[in-house]
Parts: sequence; C-alpha cells; structure tokens
Amino acid sequence: MTSTANLAPARDEALEVRRLYEILEQRFNGETWSLHELMLGFSNDVGYIGRLLLAHGGTWAIDGDSEAELKHKLAETLWWVFVLADRLDIDIDQAFAETMAHIRTGLDSTIARTEPTNPSL
Repeated sequence: MTSTANLAPARDEALEVRRLYEILEQRFNGETWSLHELMLGFSNDVGYIGRLLLAHGGTWAIDGDSEAELKHKLAETLWWVFVLADRLDIDIDQAFAETMAHIRTGLDSTIARTEPTNPSL
C-alpha cells in the first residue's frame, strides 16, 4: 500500500463546491459557517442516512426514492469529510492510507492466527 491515497480529484471537487457555499454564506449571513456549524451539518446528514437505511430495508417509510436519497446522502457525507479535513488542516489522503494500512495489518494478523469456522473459506 502506498503512503497516500489518491483522493485528490474528489477532494478538489468537494472544496470547490464548499467555496461556492461560502460565497452564498457571506452574502446571506455576512460570514461563513464555523467548524461547529459544519459539524452540525455533517451530523444531520449522518443521522438521515440511518433513516434511509431503514427505508432501504423496508422498516421506515419515506416520501421519494430511498435508494436515490441514500446515494445522494452517502456522497454528501463524503463531501463533508473532505470539508472538515480541510478546515482542520488534515491531509485526508495520508490519513486514509495510514488508517487502512493499520486496519489491514490488524485484520491480516487476526486471520493468520485463527481457524475458519467454515472449512470452505
């Protein structure tokens, strides 16, 4: 695994969209959203994904297409991650690559020292 992931095109697009939001925030509110406001927006979307997952599974009724909404909200939460990482000056490409490498190492170690419960695996 490389030391960084190639999330740059998605990150760049996300930050350009954020720049456009900031223009409107300045025009309507006289200032851009604070880190706290950004986190509230992110949290709201993550919570809505929970309801959309219930709708996708048939246990929660919503108006509209739950699959289309789920795709939209999952993409939007990815956008929020890029925005928050940028605001916090976190290199999300590097953080993602390092986190996945760490998780993979732990999983590989656990798999190597355990026996499958199903011999066909």
